Amino acid sequence: MENIYNTPSETIDGNIKAGVTKANLNIWKMFFMGIMAGVFIAIGAASSNVAVHNIENVGVARLVAGIVFPVGLMMIVLVGGELVTGNSLLIMDVMDKKVTVLQMIRNLVVVYFSNMLGSFMAASMIFWSGNLNYTSGLLGAYTIKVAVTKSTMNFWPAFCSGILCNILVCMAILMAGTAKDIIGKLFAIWFPIMVFVTAGFEHCVANMYYIPAGILAATDSTYVQVAIDNYGMTAEQIHSALNITGFLSNLAPVTLGNIVGGMVCVGIVYYEINKGKFMNPVRDKKD
Repeated sequence: MENIYNTPSETIDGNIKAGVTKANLNIWKMFFMGIMAGVFIAIGAASSNVAVHNIENVGVARLVAGIVFPVGLMMIVLVGGELVTGNSLLIMDVMDKKVTVLQMIRNLVVVYFSNMLGSFMAASMIFWSGNLNYTSGLLGAYTIKVAVTKSTMNFWPAFCSGILCNILVCMAILMAGTAKDIIGKLFAIWFPIMVFVTAGFEHCVANMYYIPAGILAATDSTYVQVAIDNYGMTAEQIHSALNITGFLSNLAPVTLGNIVGGMVCVGIVYYEINKGKFMNPVRDKKD
């Protein structure tokens, strides 16, 4: 009887095969697929903000955000897109000698900046669409609050949060690879992503939306005033945090953490568990 799902070993083999395709993509195809992934993640992030911006209980708000946010990764996995955090699993291909280190770096660099461009485009369109006007500008104020919180994080907490986040993102991708049907893939993606959002972990591509959206929102005096009235912020605090320096001060440690979480904690570990010589001596003798 045929298995209704792929075994862990088959899942790793399938991910490596998919990684070869990713590493050898035409540069322009890779670039535009990266843009689309950035847009998809931004849409999930923006929609989760709409869902929670007027919920006062932090736990409930995070849970609701976690329910909505995974739609971004679902679109990427089912329709196609290149997401830098998930592509950290290309380390498995390097270890299996299917892809060179330079091919992996080429993919990660192109996809990183195309994800950023897609996120910026989505943030701009959402701001210009008037979407942030919900609840008399409270959504715009909430967008500012989220961005300020992220922009003022210290390096170490942002780095550790990034590690935890991408462990869950990469597990979602691998778990989706175990499923042979769409419903199975959707549930496999949804639960780990829901957990990372509910826990409040940091994802570099999501933050490529959250912080620029906050910077744009801070250009609107109405949103700034609502943020001052509702969140006890000052205009000086908002404008000193929401700039390119604040953006990069979050993006650098979160990106590094995402890389460590995806490559080291998931990619290398699960490659060694399933294909490594030290952990699979019987398999090596048969080979």
